[in-house]
Amino acid sequence: IMELNDRNLQTLTEYLQKTLSPDPAVRRPAEKFLESVEGNQNYPILLLTVLEKSQDEVIRVCAAVTFKNYIKRNWRVVEDELNKISDPDRTAIKANIVNLMLSSPEQIQKQLSDAISIIGREDFPQKWPDLLSEMVTRFQSGDFHVINGILRTAHSLFKRYRHEFKSNELWSEIKLVLDTFAQPLTELFKATIDLCQTHATDINALKVLFSSLALISKLFYSLNFQDLPEFFEDNMETWMTNFHNLLTLDNKLLQTDDEEEAGLLELLKSQICDNAALYAQKYDEEFQPYLPRFVTAIWNLLVTTGQEVKYDLLVSNAIQFLASVCERPHYKHLFEDQNVLTSICEKVIVPNMEFRSADEEAFEDNSEEYIIRDLEGSDIDTRRRAACDLVRGLCKFFEGPVTGIFSGYVNSMLTEYAKNPGVNWKHKDAAIYLVTSLASKAQTQKHGITQANELVNLSEFFVNHILVDLKSPNVNEFPVLKADAIKYVMTFRSQLPKEQLLEAVPLLVAHLQAESIVQHTYAAHALERLFTMRGANNATLITPTEMAPFTEQLLNNLFKSLAIPGSSENEYIMKAIMRSFSLLQEAIVPYIPTLIGQLTHKLLLVSKNPSKPHFNHYLFESLCLSIRITCKASPDTVDSFEEALFPVFTEILQNDVQEFVPYVFQVMSLLLEIHTSSIPSSYMALFPHLLQPALWERTGNIPPLVRLLQAYLEKGATTIASTAADKIPGLLGVFQKLIASKANDHQGFYLLNSIVEHMSPDSITQYRKQIFILLFQRLQSSKTTKFVKSFLVFINLYCVKYGAIALQEIFDGIQPKMFGMVVEKIIIPEVQKVSGQVEKKICAVGITKILTEYTLQVPSMLSTSLPAEALQFLQGYLQAATVQLV
Repeated sequence: IMELNDRNLQTLTEYLQKTLSPDPAVRRPAEKFLESVEGNQNYPILLLTVLEKSQDEVIRVCAAVTFKNYIKRNWRVVEDELNKISDPDRTAIKANIVNLMLSSPEQIQKQLSDAISIIGREDFPQKWPDLLSEMVTRFQSGDFHVINGILRTAHSLFKRYRHEFKSNELWSEIKLVLDTFAQPLTELFKATIDLCQTHATDINALKVLFSSLALISKLFYSLNFQDLPEFFEDNMETWMTNFHNLLTLDNKLLQTDDEEEAGLLELLKSQICDNAALYAQKYDEEFQPYLPRFVTAIWNLLVTTGQEVKYDLLVSNAIQFLASVCERPHYKHLFEDQNVLTSICEKVIVPNMEFRSADEEAFEDNSEEYIIRDLEGSDIDTRRRAACDLVRGLCKFFEGPVTGIFSGYVNSMLTEYAKNPGVNWKHKDAAIYLVTSLASKAQTQKHGITQANELVNLSEFFVNHILVDLKSPNVNEFPVLKADAIKYVMTFRSQLPKEQLLEAVPLLVAHLQAESIVQHTYAAHALERLFTMRGANNATLITPTEMAPFTEQLLNNLFKSLAIPGSSENEYIMKAIMRSFSLLQEAIVPYIPTLIGQLTHKLLLVSKNPSKPHFNHYLFESLCLSIRITCKASPDTVDSFEEALFPVFTEILQNDVQEFVPYVFQVMSLLLEIHTSSIPSSYMALFPHLLQPALWERTGNIPPLVRLLQAYLEKGATTIASTAADKIPGLLGVFQKLIASKANDHQGFYLLNSIVEHMSPDSITQYRKQIFILLFQRLQSSKTTKFVKSFLVFINLYCVKYGAIALQEIFDGIQPKMFGMVVEKIIIPEVQKVSGQVEKKICAVGITKILTEYTLQVPSMLSTSLPAEALQFLQGYLQAATVQLV
């Protein structure tokens, strides 16, 4: 227990201060210290006390962030894992956190609000029944700092209703929330709107009130998402009338000069568009009386709102509203007129597909965010994405007319571009985007566009307008158009013929050398996607033979692109390297001596400060592939890999780089498994350290460590028995720890099976009985299907290795006639649940030994007296298993 005294508060404050140091030598030990004491009782209470009482604002914020992250890591109670937060601390936190959050400055309030929502996710409503009533009573305070704190917390707590799967438990919780919260929220909504009119000329009051209205609108969305609650249906007039009025409101005081950042008015209107779209999509019948006025208001909003970045969210949500309306059969009549379609195309879609100067800035100066938005689909809030969704929505009922209208726009844009490409390149960009929107009907991450608009000739457009940009000798000219062309290939890879894809491959390889980060990233991503495509017989569509002329250039350019400023840890490039290795297989062997040095150097650099988990993952995958492929062709090269990698691995293990330690164990397992002779001394020197309990405390270490120990047992069981016999109890200690955990018991069995399979009988004789006692204790205290299946595989493996008589003797040595009981109560009812080819074979051979040895040596097994039905079942299982396995 950490006492609640001034000394401990002072110590905690000093360590919090050190965690803010830019010097890793100061920061890391402080982080380690805090991690080491966080399991102590009163630690979170001390943190909250520092947060409340410190005179230093920076320390208060640091304490708030540390507390939130502590709650995030530890509040959920996970079976088999240490509960780091004591019950008294949990009670104290819940008793004080709401008050503390409401009395704190906004920056701290946000952190504590997040912490409340994390706790609420686990404890509300069963273990925190008074949370809602405590929150609702604060609505009466009249203090909007307090009210907004409550609204922000409620938003954090309820927004998960937008994503949860339907269940009785969820319905019960939402009903409880609605019964307690819906009426006060509606009253607050009406009162806040009245106050907006009272304070219509007071800018400071309006800012606070509009913040409240934006949060109330978000809560409306969350509470209405799963189903239309009766309360909101009864009060639809109140909500929709006020939403409509707010949508048409134009208070000059709330307009901002900032062209980038959305103001409160824009944020509120954006959320109202979302709310209207939700009702139009899910509750169209009930919403029908209000729909025409919302369509009019949102249409007017779209045609009067400027192109500034601050309006992006508002415009995209407004367009998404139109997209959701035009897809519904109920509202089809609103869009049937050719003039309406033309007007939408001209006034909404085309203007919002333009590549603006803000987009150009992002492309050049904020490429990482641009790529995430454009490639990974986080562009949900962009104008272009919304316009694209509207095109798809309109095509659902009006594909012919819409394609016709847009074809005219595409042709005129391309004509403008052709007049003066240097000046008018943005016209071509918009044309490509428009064609992509028109042609795309269905899409997946794995295959790109899987269903296309038959009225758009994708292949012809590729030849006439895309190939010319890909073939341009200057890869750095018009980078946006080059990126568009690459993305076109990537998007329509399942629709374009193979010849065109093969024609594109060397061109994409050349674009890896482009200076533009977006451009060479797209080239790497496009190649990686092409290399995953499957053709006949599930073989890769593009073969290593077809890649042979470009292999050297591909590998050179991929590694060179990692040296381009801004791409030193580019995950798309590293993934493309991994995929290239996987596709090319033995074709990469001649290049490995050079490439392994580059990969190892990169590993050394990123291990200093791991910050890109995906990049790191693909880096280790590439290392593993290069080892597998090279050593398959020439096993003796394993030594040269160890020579290159072990110095870096040693540094990673010595510095305890947590993110990389599991990967290191994985690669070491792979290297050790490849060895054909006895286990090298360098590995044996490491063996005792692998049994240290601290290593096994981190769950991420367990699978690779178990695999590494299995490799030790497979390659060096004799060496371990002769030179490290004193470490066998440590090995069994690891097994004992794993077997006690429901999450990791299967890993314990992997280890135990390797011990039985590879260790000599003499070296483990003295431990055998204790092993079985531990297994039976776990079977008795916490029986699970997973454990029973693993147990069955183990006893059959033991039977295969030592014989049925030895198995019977060890069982009956623990308790008389236990062997017969295990056969009747565990093997017979459960053995058919065992899955996996190898596991089934082990069970089949084990049962064969039980049957044959029982038949041949009845006298020695009479004490177990297996019933005839048991024998018949085992014989039947054996016949069925044999048929399946054959």
